[in-house]
Amino acid sequence: MSTLVIVESPTKARTIRNYLPSGYRVEASMGHVRDLPQSASDIPTAVKGEKWAQLGVNVEADFEPLYIVPKDKKKVVTQLKDALKEASELILATDEDREGESISWHLYQLLKPKVPTKRMVFHEITQDAIKKALKNCRDIDEKLVRAQETRRILDRLVGYTLSPLLWKKIAWGLSAGRVQSVSVRLLVNREKQRRAFKQGTFWDLKATLTPAIATSQSPQFFTSVLVTLAGKKLVSGSDFDPGTGQIAPDRLAQLVLLNAEQAEALKERLTDKPWTVTDIEERPVTRKPAPPFTTSTLQQESNRKLRLSARDTMRIAQNLYEQGYITYMRTDSVHLSDQAIAASRDCVEKLYGKEYLSPQPRQYTTKSKGAQEAHEAIRPAGSSFRTPQETGLSGREFQVYDLIWKRTVACQMADSRQTQITVLLQVEDAGFRSSGKRIDFPGYLRAYVEGSDDPEAALEDQEVILPPLKVGDRPNCTDLETVKHETQPPARYTEATLVKTLESEGIGRPSTYASIIGTIIDKGYAQLVSNALIPTFTAFAVTDLLESHFPDIVNPGFTSKMEQTLDDIATGEAAWLPYLRRFYLGEQGLETLVKEREDLIDANKARTVELENLDAKVRIGKYGAYIEKDNGEGVVTASIPKDLTPADLDPKKVETLLRQKTSGPEQLGRHPETGEPIYVLIGPYGPYVQLGDKTEENPKPKQASLPKGVTPETVTLDTAVGLLALPRNLGVHPGTGAKIQANLGRFGPYVVHDQGKEGKDYRSLKAADNVLTISLERALELLAEPKKGRGSTSKSKAALKELGSHPEDSEPVNIYDGPYGPYIKHGKVNVSLPEGKSPEDITLSTALELLAAKTATAKSSRKKSSTKSSSKSSSAATKKK
Repeated sequence: MSTLVIVESPTKARTIRNYLPSGYRVEASMGHVRDLPQSASDIPTAVKGEKWAQLGVNVEADFEPLYIVPKDKKKVVTQLKDALKEASELILATDEDREGESISWHLYQLLKPKVPTKRMVFHEITQDAIKKALKNCRDIDEKLVRAQETRRILDRLVGYTLSPLLWKKIAWGLSAGRVQSVSVRLLVNREKQRRAFKQGTFWDLKATLTPAIATSQSPQFFTSVLVTLAGKKLVSGSDFDPGTGQIAPDRLAQLVLLNAEQAEALKERLTDKPWTVTDIEERPVTRKPAPPFTTSTLQQESNRKLRLSARDTMRIAQNLYEQGYITYMRTDSVHLSDQAIAASRDCVEKLYGKEYLSPQPRQYTTKSKGAQEAHEAIRPAGSSFRTPQETGLSGREFQVYDLIWKRTVACQMADSRQTQITVLLQVEDAGFRSSGKRIDFPGYLRAYVEGSDDPEAALEDQEVILPPLKVGDRPNCTDLETVKHETQPPARYTEATLVKTLESEGIGRPSTYASIIGTIIDKGYAQLVSNALIPTFTAFAVTDLLESHFPDIVNPGFTSKMEQTLDDIATGEAAWLPYLRRFYLGEQGLETLVKEREDLIDANKARTVELENLDAKVRIGKYGAYIEKDNGEGVVTASIPKDLTPADLDPKKVETLLRQKTSGPEQLGRHPETGEPIYVLIGPYGPYVQLGDKTEENPKPKQASLPKGVTPETVTLDTAVGLLALPRNLGVHPGTGAKIQANLGRFGPYVVHDQGKEGKDYRSLKAADNVLTISLERALELLAEPKKGRGSTSKSKAALKELGSHPEDSEPVNIYDGPYGPYIKHGKVNVSLPEGKSPEDITLSTALELLAAKTATAKSSRKKSSTKSSSKSSSAATKKK
């Protein structure tokens, strides 16, 4: 008889198996083995008729959850039960957070073991950690389980009670969520601030100066900016009211606001006048390293530095943890064990020298009361840290490990000592200021700089060296220019800044942020454009409805208090059942409010987005947002392009969209060769040009999107002709003889090397390249560069794993890394990896089974659709008779 150990994933099972004695059998549960029903087909027949069955929670029986084993987990459960029959002991070794505790509890409830059962926890998968964990097993923590179950029930009550209301009143497929809806409101409120923003403009002067006595060792010039005039301070961007674009009159009396003419006149007056250094201040500054990573700060920094989404960051970190490279990645703690501190300090001393060590070991404390998900910060695993180069990792896994390694090592390094230098200069009645920074000792910056990939380069970028100056010096002004400044609207949220805000407000758990942001994008509440989360018109409509009728649900303070209550349930300080009753069934409970307000919510109003300064209405329709306006002759509607954001919809754009609908497309000119008209239009995906009219004989006239930087107002006939001629044949590749083309695609302009069966090799054009004029030589230069991002097909981009050839057609079956995780590809069929599986776990036979199942499902769906169509046709024919 053996000891059965159950973990979540095959990768984790394989890693932990290496550190367990003989006689231990390790199996994977593939994540959760029980959950609330996800669809009507999951509801057991015995309770299908109950009014609460769809909700999955019996609110009338003390909120008893209806747990079912999902169809894709039944085989796993059977295998685990069979394995348990041969075991003399069961060890539940799922992750040490609340989610992991919940999985262990569900396994125990489902398997009903008759052998001794233990709960084993660890925060890293190393030999020492596993040995220690085996000696210190405990029971399942019922309080943690109850807190997690309460959270799951709360999420279900909010989602399944409010989402159907959104379907009825706004659009099918929308969803509400306890944390999701608050997050969407944050995005919407920021976009409203951008709509209300009024730009302010101001001017100043910038001088380029050379020291009176120059040396070869010092900079030959330095810059200085105007800060005072006639004893008054010049305005800065922070002096303007973002709502009016103006400066308050009482404040303006104390400041100097220059316009273009005044700035130019001042420049003329100061030209060739003598300059004098009037004051020099040197101020020492000490900077301390940041604490090691928590879940939240890892997501933020990974998004800033590596441009990874929160979802990708957590997926990669999960893989690193399960392979034994890092400690557990779901944690709110910044604490480091003595072992980790010793390992970090050893790295510092070996790689940088003793002078770079902090005088005393640094220990960090977590400020958040709810920080209890794990016992340590995220760090490299083990008692000695492998450098990133020693791991053998590559790609994104290497980048994320490198980030974690640098941050952990840096936190035990000495402070950075810097000197901030301010030099004040006077020329007539104008005061100028030059600022410099000298890094006297880089300290931890030698290893890690927040927001920078290369610490060495970042050190150089941070220093601003001024020439040696002293009071009374008379530097020479070699150039004096006027500079225009325009105030900027509040920045949209990125994933990093949204995660930071949610955590600081105490909304949700950092371990759930990745899936929440993913849901917001998947449900169409936001678009991710250049790393910014831009809310859609649908997000505005949903937020307005919830704010008007269920304000607590989107109130950050209310949601934060819910989170605190869940933390209190986990520690036994609060009772779960009274809280659920009050939240859902109380006088102001959610169910009560929905019943009261459902009939009061006007669907037509709910689908209307109220935007200031527009004389047209924005409505949410079946196919997206559209504009509606009565022009005196009737109501005219026009679709809003998907890339037109709420903050950018102004009366001029409304007029353009409606004019196109009523007057027809604007004709730019005629094609010089065919004589056909060329039109400029705006469609669901933005502006484009079209060759010829759409007729029965020509139902699909040639179209081409306008490239970035070209607008309907600025596009010329020559540009339109060039765009409509795409793709351009540039020539053939000297090495392969295959053709090379330039074209414009979904992600912008690109060149492609078409090698037939070998696949297509893509490269995006740089900012300075023009798709209409790029040469073959330049295209070859771009194709010679390493591939980046999504600019290649699956055939040409490197596979994560090559499985072999398909037995039916000999075509390759490979695993690739996609935007939503690894997937298997054969021809045109793609199938995601099963939950909990990694590329290492997939064999060719497994892949063939998954591909066959996907193909069979697709055929079945088409057959059902065809049967339904036939049935409808027969029914219609019967009625006519």
